[in-house]
Amino acid sequence: MGLNLEQKQAVVSEVSAEVAKAQAIVLAEYRSLKVGEMTDLRRKARSSGVYLRVLKNTLARRAVADTPFAGLSEKMVGPLAYGISSDPVAVAKVLHEFARGNDKLVIRAGAMPNMVMSSKEVGDLARMPGRNELLATLMATMKAPVAKFVRTLNEVPGRFVRTVAAVRDQKQKQAA
Repeated sequence: MGLNLEQKQAVVSEVSAEVAKAQAIVLAEYRSLKVGEMTDLRRKARSSGVYLRVLKNTLARRAVADTPFAGLSEKMVGPLAYGISSDPVAVAKVLHEFARGNDKLVIRAGAMPNMVMSSKEVGDLARMPGRNELLATLMATMKAPVAKFVRTLNEVPGRFVRTVAAVRDQKQKQAA
């Protein structure tokens, strides 16, 4: 049973809202994928903050029209699942990792604002470190000089305490 006009408009507005805040969209063909496998993919996508939806291509074309992702319309052919995320690496990683473990999911294309990507380019994007990994590396880099400075400052009183303890031990040996 098809959707009526109001339902189609609701779907297009929901997807348009996701596209408006997106930094990347990845299209994957899911032909012959079992329901359990698709559920697993949706679970992984949800945990990574990726909006994953199976749509009619005509509705998806309307959702991306007049956006920086409009160039992706030409690639919208066949049964496709649309991964949309504000973190470009997250959406590419989720779909690429799942496609590597499951031959029935095939990445067809991807897009970042004003740039359409091939499936190979989506794979290259998936191999990049994610936002959280980059933030952790940045914080570790920023923390290292401060931590070393604190250890250096702590060494002065530590050396003094060890010297006093050595003098005390030496006097105890002489007294005994």
